[in-house]
Amino acid sequence: MKSYKITVNGQSYDVTVEEQGVSSPGVTSPAPASAAPAAAVTPGEDTPCTPGGAGVSLRSPMPGTLLSFKVAKGQAVKAGQVLLILEAMKMENEIVAPTSGTIAALCVAEGASVNTGDTLVEIA
Repeated sequence: MKSYKITVNGQSYDVTVEEQGVSSPGVTSPAPASAAPAAAVTPGEDTPCTPGGAGVSLRSPMPGTLLSFKVAKGQAVKAGQVLLILEAMKMENEIVAPTSGTIAALCVAEGASVNTGDTLVEIA
């Protein structure tokens, strides 16, 4: 076993981690589970998106799966308009435009898994 001290948002935690596959005498450890490699995110045709370029980069507020886009490239949008549906923790979340503009790029393919902070849409 290994012990670590981890700090999250200024709060310290003492964590003990047990190594898998290491067995003590008389104790059998289960075989490690085989894991398939994570599926790569297949970006939309407009990638690579360039965060920080002209316009606004809409980033994922949470990890999840992009279920569907409600807009298309070149479409004019208004602030507060629903741009896409992001499934997270079995809930469908409407992600809205932070500003008015035109959709410059759809940066992730429908059905792809995204992480917090991934660029989803570029608005010019």
